[in-house]
Amino acid sequence: MRTAMSQLDLRTAASLDDALAILRDDPRVPVAGATDMYVAVNFGTLEPRKLLDIWALDELREISVVGETLVIGSLVTYTSLIRSAVIGKRLPMLVEASQQVGGAQIQNRGTIGGNIANASPAGDSLPVFAAIDAVIVLRSASGERRIPFGEFYTGYRKTVMRPDELIVAVEVAPVEGKQWFRKVGTRAAQAISKIVVAAVRAPAPRIAFGSVAPTVVRVPRTEKALSDGASIDDAARILGDEIAPIDDLRSSAEYRRRVSMNLLRRFWADTEGA
Repeated sequence: MRTAMSQLDLRTAASLDDALAILRDDPRVPVAGATDMYVAVNFGTLEPRKLLDIWALDELREISVVGETLVIGSLVTYTSLIRSAVIGKRLPMLVEASQQVGGAQIQNRGTIGGNIANASPAGDSLPVFAAIDAVIVLRSASGERRIPFGEFYTGYRKTVMRPDELIVAVEVAPVEGKQWFRKVGTRAAQAISKIVVAAVRAPAPRIAFGSVAPTVVRVPRTEKALSDGASIDDAARILGDEIAPIDDLRSSAEYRRRVSMNLLRRFWADTEGA
Protein backbone atom coordinates (compact mmCIF):
# COMPACT_ATOMS: atom_id res chain seq x y z
CA MET A 1 0.00 0.00 0.00
CA ARG A 2 1.31 3.44 -0.91
CA THR A 3 2.41 5.83 1.81
CA ALA A 4 -0.26 8.50 2.15
CA MET A 5 1.20 11.91 1.34
CA SER A 6 -0.98 13.36 4.09
CA GLN A 7 1.20 11.45 6.58
CA LEU A 8 4.31 13.38 5.57
CA ASP A 9 5.47 16.44 7.50
CA LEU A 10 7.25 18.57 4.89
CA ARG A 11 9.01 21.89 5.38
CA THR A 12 10.67 23.88 2.60
CA ALA A 13 13.99 25.70 2.94
CA ALA A 14 14.35 29.06 1.17
CA SER A 15 18.16 29.25 1.44
CA LEU A 16 21.13 27.19 2.60
CA ASP A 17 21.29 29.09 5.90
CA ASP A 18 17.56 28.49 6.37
CA ALA A 19 18.02 24.76 5.71
CA LEU A 20 20.89 24.45 8.18
CA ALA A 21 18.91 26.31 10.86
CA ILE A 22 15.93 24.00 10.38
CA LEU A 23 18.14 20.89 10.58
CA ARG A 24 19.75 22.25 13.78
CA ASP A 25 16.44 22.91 15.53
CA ASP A 26 14.14 20.30 13.99
CA PRO A 27 16.05 17.32 12.47
CA ARG A 28 14.51 16.16 9.20
CA VAL A 29 15.57 14.10 6.21
CA PRO A 30 16.57 16.39 3.32
CA VAL A 31 15.00 15.67 -0.08
CA ALA A 32 15.69 17.34 -3.42
CA GLY A 33 14.94 15.43 -6.63
CA ALA A 34 13.08 12.86 -4.50
CA THR A 35 13.65 10.13 -7.12
CA ASP A 36 14.35 7.48 -4.47
CA MET A 37 11.75 8.85 -2.05
CA TYR A 38 8.88 8.44 -4.51
CA VAL A 39 9.85 4.81 -5.08
CA ALA A 40 9.52 4.26 -1.32
CA VAL A 41 6.21 6.17 -1.27
CA ASN A 42 4.81 3.98 -4.03
CA PHE A 43 5.86 0.78 -2.23
CA GLY A 44 4.71 2.05 1.17
CA THR A 45 8.20 1.64 2.62
CA LEU A 46 9.07 5.26 3.34
CA GLU A 47 10.27 5.43 6.95
CA PRO A 48 11.14 9.07 7.60
CA ARG A 49 7.99 11.17 7.82
CA LYS A 50 9.66 14.51 8.67
CA LEU A 51 11.23 15.86 5.49
CA LEU A 52 13.00 19.04 4.39
CA ASP A 53 12.65 20.13 0.77
CA ILE A 54 15.97 21.66 -0.38
CA TRP A 55 15.29 21.66 -4.13
CA ALA A 56 15.22 25.49 -4.25
CA LEU A 57 18.80 25.94 -2.96
CA ASP A 58 20.38 27.19 -6.17
CA GLU A 59 23.70 27.90 -4.38
CA LEU A 60 24.26 24.11 -4.39
CA ARG A 61 23.89 23.74 -8.18
CA GLU A 62 27.28 25.11 -9.27
CA ILE A 63 30.10 23.25 -10.99
CA SER A 64 33.36 25.16 -10.59
CA VAL A 65 37.12 24.81 -10.50
CA VAL A 66 38.84 26.34 -7.49
CA GLY A 67 42.59 26.30 -7.95
CA GLU A 68 43.06 22.80 -9.37
CA THR A 69 40.11 21.29 -7.50
CA LEU A 70 36.86 20.47 -9.28
CA VAL A 71 33.91 21.37 -7.04
CA ILE A 72 30.49 19.83 -7.79
CA GLY A 73 27.54 21.22 -5.84
CA SER A 74 25.36 18.59 -4.22
CA LEU A 75 22.21 19.64 -6.13
CA VAL A 76 23.85 19.30 -9.54
CA THR A 77 21.64 16.94 -11.53
CA TYR A 78 22.75 14.12 -13.80
CA THR A 79 21.55 16.15 -16.78
CA SER A 80 23.81 19.04 -15.74
CA LEU A 81 26.75 16.66 -15.37
CA ILE A 82 26.12 15.23 -18.84
CA ARG A 83 25.98 18.73 -20.37
CA SER A 84 28.95 20.19 -18.47
CA ALA A 85 32.05 20.83 -20.57
CA VAL A 86 34.32 20.88 -17.54
CA ILE A 87 32.99 17.53 -16.28
CA GLY A 88 33.37 16.07 -19.76
CA LYS A 89 36.99 17.19 -19.89
CA ARG A 90 38.09 16.33 -16.35
CA LEU A 91 35.79 13.46 -15.34
CA PRO A 92 34.39 11.71 -18.42
CA MET A 93 33.56 8.54 -16.48
CA LEU A 94 31.13 10.57 -14.34
CA VAL A 95 29.38 11.67 -17.54
CA GLU A 96 29.15 8.04 -18.63
CA ALA A 97 27.79 7.01 -15.23
CA SER A 98 25.21 9.83 -15.34
CA GLN A 99 24.02 8.77 -18.80
CA GLN A 100 23.13 5.35 -17.40
CA VAL A 101 21.05 6.60 -14.47
CA GLY A 102 17.39 5.93 -15.27
CA GLY A 103 15.66 7.84 -18.08
CA ALA A 104 15.61 11.54 -18.95
CA GLN A 105 13.09 12.36 -16.22
CA ILE A 106 15.27 10.79 -13.52
CA GLN A 107 18.38 12.47 -14.92
CA ASN A 108 16.59 15.84 -14.77
CA ARG A 109 15.62 15.42 -11.11
CA GLY A 110 18.24 13.14 -9.58
CA THR A 111 21.13 14.91 -7.83
CA ILE A 112 24.66 13.86 -7.07
CA GLY A 113 24.18 14.67 -3.37
CA GLY A 114 21.08 12.49 -3.22
CA ASN A 115 22.90 9.56 -4.81
CA ILE A 116 25.68 9.85 -2.22
CA ALA A 117 23.37 10.36 0.78
CA ASN A 118 21.07 7.51 -0.21
CA ALA A 119 24.08 5.25 0.37
CA SER A 120 22.93 2.39 -1.84
CA PRO A 121 25.85 0.06 -2.73
CA ALA A 122 24.37 0.01 -6.25
CA GLY A 123 24.53 3.80 -6.70
CA ASP A 124 25.88 4.47 -10.19
CA SER A 125 28.04 7.48 -9.34
CA LEU A 126 29.58 6.09 -6.17
CA PRO A 127 32.37 3.93 -7.70
CA VAL A 128 33.49 6.99 -9.68
CA PHE A 129 33.97 9.05 -6.53
CA ALA A 130 35.56 6.11 -4.71
CA ALA A 131 38.08 5.48 -7.49
CA ILE A 132 39.26 9.09 -7.59
CA ASP A 133 39.43 9.62 -3.82
CA ALA A 134 36.85 12.42 -3.85
CA VAL A 135 36.14 14.46 -0.75
CA ILE A 136 32.61 15.06 0.54
CA VAL A 137 31.93 18.49 2.03
CA LEU A 138 29.42 18.46 4.90
CA ARG A 139 28.02 21.64 6.41
CA SER A 140 25.94 22.32 9.52
CA ALA A 141 24.93 25.50 11.32
CA SER A 142 28.05 25.10 13.47
CA GLY A 143 30.60 24.65 10.70
CA GLU A 144 31.96 22.62 7.82
CA ARG A 145 34.00 19.44 7.58
CA ARG A 146 35.53 17.42 4.75
CA ILE A 147 35.31 13.63 4.69
CA PRO A 148 37.42 11.46 2.36
CA PHE A 149 35.01 9.38 0.27
CA GLY A 150 36.55 6.14 1.56
CA GLU A 151 35.62 7.10 5.12
CA PHE A 152 32.06 8.31 4.44
CA TYR A 153 30.19 4.97 4.54
CA THR A 154 30.18 2.89 7.70
CA GLY A 155 27.85 0.06 6.61
CA TYR A 156 24.82 -0.76 4.49
CA ARG A 157 23.05 2.60 3.93
CA LYS A 158 24.96 4.10 6.87
CA THR A 159 27.23 7.15 6.77
CA VAL A 160 29.15 9.42 9.12
CA MET A 161 26.80 12.33 8.32
CA ARG A 162 25.02 13.80 11.35
CA PRO A 163 21.28 14.64 11.32
CA ASP A 164 22.07 18.37 11.39
CA GLU A 165 24.38 18.22 8.34
CA LEU A 166 23.88 18.60 4.61
CA ILE A 167 26.14 17.42 1.81
CA VAL A 168 26.96 20.70 0.08
CA ALA A 169 29.61 19.64 -2.46
CA VAL A 170 32.01 17.00 -3.72
CA GLU A 171 35.64 17.99 -4.33
CA VAL A 172 37.84 16.21 -6.87
CA ALA A 173 41.57 16.68 -7.37
CA PRO A 174 42.96 16.37 -10.93
CA VAL A 175 42.81 12.77 -12.13
CA GLU A 176 45.86 11.41 -13.96
CA GLY A 177 45.33 8.34 -16.13
CA LYS A 178 42.74 6.77 -18.42
CA GLN A 179 39.25 6.67 -16.92
CA TRP A 180 36.92 3.71 -17.46
CA PHE A 181 33.33 2.95 -16.36
CA ARG A 182 30.98 0.02 -16.86
CA LYS A 183 27.54 -0.85 -15.50
CA VAL A 184 26.03 -4.29 -15.84
CA GLY A 185 22.27 -4.44 -15.39
CA THR A 186 19.25 -6.25 -16.71
CA ARG A 187 19.24 -3.72 -19.54
CA ALA A 188 21.46 -0.82 -20.60
CA ALA A 189 19.44 1.91 -18.88
CA GLN A 190 16.67 2.37 -16.34
CA ALA A 191 17.89 -0.64 -14.39
CA ILE A 192 19.56 -1.02 -11.02
CA SER A 193 23.09 -2.28 -11.46
CA LYS A 194 24.08 -5.88 -10.87
CA ILE A 195 27.70 -4.74 -10.95
CA VAL A 196 29.07 -1.24 -11.46
CA VAL A 197 32.77 -0.41 -11.71
CA ALA A 198 34.88 2.71 -12.20
CA ALA A 199 38.63 2.60 -12.68
CA VAL A 200 41.65 4.70 -13.59
CA ARG A 201 44.59 3.20 -15.51
CA ALA A 202 47.74 4.77 -14.08
CA PRO A 203 51.07 3.48 -12.68
CA ALA A 204 49.06 2.92 -9.49
CA PRO A 205 45.64 1.74 -10.79
CA ARG A 206 42.53 2.82 -8.86
CA ILE A 207 39.50 0.53 -9.05
CA ALA A 208 36.14 0.67 -7.26
CA PHE A 209 33.15 -1.66 -7.44
CA GLY A 210 29.49 -1.26 -6.49
CA SER A 211 26.99 -4.04 -5.70
CA VAL A 212 29.65 -6.45 -4.43
CA ALA A 213 29.55 -5.49 -0.72
CA PRO A 214 27.38 -3.54 1.75
CA THR A 215 29.01 -0.33 0.49
CA VAL A 216 30.91 0.68 -2.61
CA VAL A 217 34.46 -0.64 -2.22
CA ARG A 218 38.00 -0.13 -3.49
CA VAL A 219 39.99 -3.30 -4.10
CA PRO A 220 43.49 -2.50 -2.77
CA ARG A 221 44.94 -6.02 -3.10
CA THR A 222 43.93 -6.15 -6.75
CA GLU A 223 45.23 -2.62 -7.36
CA LYS A 224 48.60 -3.54 -5.78
CA ALA A 225 48.89 -6.71 -7.82
CA LEU A 226 48.41 -4.76 -11.05
CA SER A 227 50.75 -2.03 -9.90
CA ASP A 228 53.42 -4.65 -9.11
CA GLY A 229 53.12 -6.14 -12.61
CA ALA A 230 51.01 -9.23 -11.94
CA SER A 231 49.27 -10.77 -14.94
CA ILE A 232 45.65 -9.79 -15.44
CA ASP A 233 44.58 -13.39 -14.79
CA ASP A 234 46.40 -13.41 -11.45
CA ALA A 235 44.87 -10.01 -10.60
CA ALA A 236 41.41 -11.33 -11.50
CA ARG A 237 41.89 -14.30 -9.16
CA ILE A 238 42.91 -11.92 -6.37
CA LEU A 239 39.81 -9.82 -7.08
CA GLY A 240 37.61 -12.90 -6.86
CA ASP A 241 38.93 -13.52 -3.34
CA GLU A 242 38.84 -9.86 -2.35
CA ILE A 243 35.16 -9.06 -2.96
CA ALA A 244 32.22 -10.54 -1.07
CA PRO A 245 29.05 -10.20 -3.18
CA ILE A 246 25.72 -11.55 -1.95
CA ASP A 247 22.81 -13.46 -3.46
CA ASP A 248 19.70 -11.36 -3.95
CA LEU A 249 16.78 -10.93 -6.34
CA ARG A 250 18.92 -9.34 -9.03
CA SER A 251 21.84 -11.80 -9.15
CA SER A 252 23.70 -14.60 -7.44
CA ALA A 253 26.96 -14.01 -5.60
CA GLU A 254 28.79 -16.33 -8.00
CA TYR A 255 27.49 -14.41 -11.03
CA ARG A 256 28.61 -11.10 -9.53
CA ARG A 257 32.06 -12.50 -8.72
CA ARG A 258 32.57 -13.91 -12.21
CA VAL A 259 31.31 -10.73 -13.93
CA SER A 260 33.53 -8.56 -11.73
CA MET A 261 36.57 -10.60 -12.75
CA ASN A 262 35.60 -10.30 -16.42
CA LEU A 263 35.10 -6.55 -16.07
CA LEU A 264 38.57 -6.23 -14.59
CA ARG A 265 40.00 -8.02 -17.64
CA ARG A 266 37.99 -5.74 -19.94
CA PHE A 267 39.23 -2.62 -18.13
CA TRP A 268 42.82 -3.74 -18.51
CA ALA A 269 42.43 -4.57 -22.19
CA ASP A 270 40.52 -1.39 -23.07
CA THR A 271 43.08 0.87 -21.39
CA GLU A 272 46.25 -0.87 -22.58
CA GLY A 273 48.80 1.69 -23.73
CA ALA A 274 47.02 4.54 -21.95
